[in-house]
Amino acid sequence: MTPWERTVTAIELLAIDPSGLGGLVIRARVGPARTAAMEAIRDRLPAQTRLHPSVAPDELEGGIDLTATLNSGALIQHDGLLSSKNATLILPMAERTNAQLAGMLSDSLDRRPHQTLIALDEGVEPEEALPSALSERLAMHVCLDDVSYAEARNDTKRPPSGIAPSSVDFDDDLPETLVVLAVKLGITSLRAPIQALRVSKAHAAWKGRLSVEADDVSAAVALVYAPRATQLPTADDQPEEPEQHETDADNADRREQLDIPEDLLLDAIKSALPADLLARLGSGTNRLGTGSGSGKKRIGNRRGRPLPARNTRAKSDARVDLMATLRAAVPWQTVRKTSKPDHLGALVHPSDLRAKRYQQLSDRLLIFTVDASGSAALARLGEAKGAVELLLAEAYARRDHVALISFRGTEAEVLLPPTRSLVQTKRRLAELPGGGGTPTAAGLAAAMTMARTAKQKGLTPTVVLLTDGRSNVALDGSNNRLQAGQDASKMARLVGDAGIEAIVIDTGNRASAALAGLADEMRAPYIALPRADARKLSKAVTNTLEV
Repeated sequence: MTPWERTVTAIELLAIDPSGLGGLVIRARVGPARTAAMEAIRDRLPAQTRLHPSVAPDELEGGIDLTATLNSGALIQHDGLLSSKNATLILPMAERTNAQLAGMLSDSLDRRPHQTLIALDEGVEPEEALPSALSERLAMHVCLDDVSYAEARNDTKRPPSGIAPSSVDFDDDLPETLVVLAVKLGITSLRAPIQALRVSKAHAAWKGRLSVEADDVSAAVALVYAPRATQLPTADDQPEEPEQHETDADNADRREQLDIPEDLLLDAIKSALPADLLARLGSGTNRLGTGSGSGKKRIGNRRGRPLPARNTRAKSDARVDLMATLRAAVPWQTVRKTSKPDHLGALVHPSDLRAKRYQQLSDRLLIFTVDASGSAALARLGEAKGAVELLLAEAYARRDHVALISFRGTEAEVLLPPTRSLVQTKRRLAELPGGGGTPTAAGLAAAMTMARTAKQKGLTPTVVLLTDGRSNVALDGSNNRLQAGQDASKMARLVGDAGIEAIVIDTGNRASAALAGLADEMRAPYIALPRADARKLSKAVTNTLEV
């Protein structure tokens, strides 16, 4: 099947058995292909409720209707979006789903079997994906990245046969076959074999059959197993032949019922994988995204994604959430009115006060500003390259960005703009030149410019300066050691006044008092690491960032 045929098949199967399959993940950017898929979903699953990845919890599960309660004097609650009679939930930008929303949706799917979730994953990078707790409850996953407009408009609908999936029979060995195949593919979820069996039955019912055949199982593994696979079976994975306890006649009867070669199932999985992904699976280096890494989380009371309000007694500077405070006070009004019957309006106690809370997801940007001058540049740059690669590997899991600025001769050069790409970083690092003067001020100026731009984009920049402290080139490019030192001090003060976090690492053979003073002006920690290797540099930066 082509990617578009798999998508249409998944939609048809979901319409046949929505409660058994749970839902569908469609990984695609906004475009004609996704629009055509949504039109097909509206045709087959008409009752829909659209959600948002930042929807508030009380909007999902319901709560107190504050306006109606205050007007009537009695407690009145309103239903949430998850209580709607519409059985199909549409979640766009699903890759931005946080853990709280994923948990609430997972619980709703478990408690309300009539509900179905369509998750529209718009992620670009592999780690930008729906949280695993929610994605594993949705049986089928499809990708529309390579679907053209003409193919998406191709009508591949098939009218339903009228056969219920519960009426479809399957061979007794099929569940074991699906479990063994899941293990060989590196699938750890216990739901996957169950879902694959349900998809097989739904596919057979869609085709008008009363028993599962090889084509049904092939479609199931392409829709359920292929997106979840983390490895491909090797020759060593082939099981030993079991002892024969049955008669040849019994074995012949079984083969007549359902005989699916494992190669056929693997071919179905390979056909559903992109070419580059197949190569990574074969080498055992691929791991699909299992969560929505979205930067380091910081809880505040000023800006960011709204979180449930909390009691304010611990913080005097918190912003009061009026609606949440009134919701907390309303249930106690009857009791409180007995002690103050003449009081007009709601009686609000300090324990009712609720504070506004926001979650900021701000990626950190590590700006490596490396001294590439002098005769020792090759050795120093070699350690800097190794440190950047080590830190990038750690930052990748935290969704941090890394940038590289080299200063030598009379100017600074941005060799690596902010990125999380390990491949691109290694390529740029390999091309990093060395030799010439030491324009420290130019390097700090370039780092500060990049840091300010990063702040405007919502990133949290940290400048990591690696140098031996011997600045001898001024900002104007002149070889004036005194002016070069003054310019470097001036730029260091500007970095500190701008509130940009920084770390100064002295890579010289001896600790430099001038460089320690430069760190003080930047309001940054000073770390003297003579003859430090890449791992020591990486560890020093990591420990400083965690303080």
